[in-house]
Amino acid sequence: ICRSPAAQGILEADISARGLNICVDSAGTAAYHQGNPPDKRSVSELALRGIDIQALRARQVQSADFEAFDWVLAMDKSNLSNLISLCPTSLKGKVRLFSSFKENTVNDDVDDPYYGAVTGFADMADHLASLSQQFLDYIESNP
Repeated sequence: ICRSPAAQGILEADISARGLNICVDSAGTAAYHQGNPPDKRSVSELALRGIDIQALRARQVQSADFEAFDWVLAMDKSNLSNLISLCPTSLKGKVRLFSSFKENTVNDDVDDPYYGAVTGFADMADHLASLSQQFLDYIESNP
């Protein structure tokens, strides 16, 4: 309810700004908050950036997602491990860390700001904005 909907909102804004036609969705590996809106702190931080994610609702990753999407991107190594364990063997190549599209750097986690200070949401959004640009650069250079 923090990182995934924020990533979706940022990606959708960047996709629109680039004039691309890419479908984005967000989901969690657990059903803790299924049906709930994004965390108010994520909503507020993205609103400051002109991105509205209020209408999004949490859902759990479904097996059909691995077929339906070209990429299934994890925010951290723990979620990556969970996704890989859920994914059919033939589709595991679609599952990557969101940070894995950065050149010349070690893959890093997008920190979860849920239990931290409100400033963590700005840091998260900054990190996601950078990763979004790098991911879309990769997509555009590897059609």
